[in-house]
Amino acid sequence: MLPQRHRLTNGESFRRTVRVGRRSGARTLVVHLDVLPESTAAPLQVGFVVSKAVGNAVIRNRVKRRLRHLCGEQLDGLPGSGALVVRALPAAATATSEELRADLVRCLQRVTRATASVTASATGSR
Repeated sequence: MLPQRHRLTNGESFRRTVRVGRRSGARTLVVHLDVLPESTAAPLQVGFVVSKAVGNAVIRNRVKRRLRHLCGEQLDGLPGSGALVVRALPAAATATSEELRADLVRCLQRVTRATASVTASATGSR
């Protein structure tokens, strides 16, 4: 389960993360990560977008619960502060938990690696 302090609930934070954050996609989901400077004391917050294209309300809520649980497992390997938005694609409705986990882990590795390389190049060039 995802602790309350890690839940992204502010609409402006969602928009900012999707606009300026690093993005990675897979068959079942798209991940956007916006990392804040390490001096920021706020914890990483995670938000979910599951549109009606995924299915009816029962299916959308099931997908959100599954993604919330999977993201809770991945919190330790993510940057200390920032925002993460996970957008479910229609294929997430029929995907198994293992498929969702594999897609989530792969996407998170891509965006954290990209974020780390940008941060390292920015500090190394000065």
